Amino acid sequence: MPALVLLGAQWGDEGKGKATDLLGGSVDYVVRYQGGNNAGHTVVVGDQKYALHLLPSGILSPECTPVIGNGVVVDPAVLLSELSGLNDRGVDTSKLLVSGNAHLITPYHTTVDKVTERFLGKRRIGTTGRGIGPAYADKINRVGIRVQDLYDESILEQKVEAALDGKNQILAKLYNRRAIEAGQIVEELLGYGEQIRPYVADTALVLNKALDEDKVVLMEGGQGTLLDVDHGTYPFVTSSNPTAGGACTGTGVGPTKITRVIGILKAYTTRVGAGPFPTELFDEDGDKLRSIGHEYGVTTGRDRRCGWFDAVIARYATRVNGLTDFFLTKLDILTGWEQIPVCVAYEIDGKRVDELPFSQTDFHHAKPVYEYLPGWTEDITKAKTFSDLPKNAQAYVKALEEMSGAPISAIGVGPGRTETIEINSFI
Repeated sequence: MPALVLLGAQWGDEGKGKATDLLGGSVDYVVRYQGGNNAGHTVVVGDQKYALHLLPSGILSPECTPVIGNGVVVDPAVLLSELSGLNDRGVDTSKLLVSGNAHLITPYHTTVDKVTERFLGKRRIGTTGRGIGPAYADKINRVGIRVQDLYDESILEQKVEAALDGKNQILAKLYNRRAIEAGQIVEELLGYGEQIRPYVADTALVLNKALDEDKVVLMEGGQGTLLDVDHGTYPFVTSSNPTAGGACTGTGVGPTKITRVIGILKAYTTRVGAGPFPTELFDEDGDKLRSIGHEYGVTTGRDRRCGWFDAVIARYATRVNGLTDFFLTKLDILTGWEQIPVCVAYEIDGKRVDELPFSQTDFHHAKPVYEYLPGWTEDITKAKTFSDLPKNAQAYVKALEEMSGAPISAIGVGPGRTETIEINSFI
C-alpha cells in the first residue's frame, strides 16, 4: 500500500489538522516528519476542540498509530505535557511511537533562541522562541542530542558538555548571560528519558514493515511550503523541510512508496511572523478575515496576517511538491463578500510575472495582480456535496483549481469534523 503525504501549500496554518483528522479513520499510521512544537493544529471533534502542537493529529483516532518521525525536533517537556493533557481528557495516547533518531530541544536551545531573536531587534525573523532553529542547527553541526542518547548517560554527558562549550562562551561574552550548567541539563534530560521510554522505537523500520503489510501510512508536515528552509521565502522560514521531499528524510520511507501528495490550501491566505506577503490586507477586509476565521496562532496566539488567495503561490506549491490533490479549507469564511479578489500574477518593476520569482528582492517588491470573482451570501456550512454549494461558490472553487494546477478533492465548509465536502477519495 502506498504512503500519502499531506502538507501545507501556503505559509502554514492552512488547516492540516482537520485534513489529517478526516483521513485518520482510514489510515493505519499518521507520522509527523519535520518541525517541532512551533507548529500547531486545531482539530474539532463534536463539541470538543483540541490544540495539538507536537503530536500528530492522528492521535485523536483510536484505530490509528501516531508517530513522531526522526525529522522532528522534540521538546520532551512539551511532549509529556501534551500527552498528559490529552490523557486527562480521555484520549488514549498509549500507541504513540517516537523515533529514537529524533533530535531533542533542550533548555539551552530555547535560551539561545530567545536571546538571539531579541539581539536582532528590527531584523528579527519572527521565531517562536521555542528552540527549534538552534536544535536543527546543532543537528547539522553534529552536536545535537538525540532521543536515543537519553539511555546512555555517559554519551549524554559528553554531548551536552560539547554542545555547551561554545554556547556558554557566546551567552556570556556576547549576550552577557549566565553560563548554563551541563550537569543540570543532563539530570533534567535523564528524567524525561525514563518517562518517554515506553514510546521510543525504530520508527523507520516500523513504517516500512507496515507498508510491506499493505497498511496505509499518512505523513503529515508542519508549517507550509513557503516556510521551507530551501524552497520558502528565505530567511523568513522555518529550519526544516515541510515540502514533500522532507517526508522521505523525516520518516525513512523511500520516495517510490509515495503515490499521493495532498496540499492543504486555505480559501484565502495567512502567514505568521515577518517576511514578504504580496496579498496582505491592512484594511477592514483583513480585520474581517482575521475575526471570522479566528486567525490567531494555535501555538503562539499571535495575530495572523491575512490576505486574499494567491494563485501564484499555489502553482509554486504544486510544482515543488509534485502535488496530486488539494484540500481547500475555510471556504465558509468568505461567505458575505460581494466580490472576492484572487491574485493571479504579480507586477514587478512594471512587468507582469506569472510565477513565483526566485529572487528575494523581486518577491519583496511584488504587487498582486487581481481578478475579481463574484461572492455569495448563502450559508454553506451544511453543504454535503459540491452541488449543494451556491453557484458562485462552485465557480470560485473551480477557478482556484484551474489556477493552482491540481484538482481540489475536498473542501472544508466549517470547523467541525463532518463539515467537509469530499469530491474525490484520497485513499
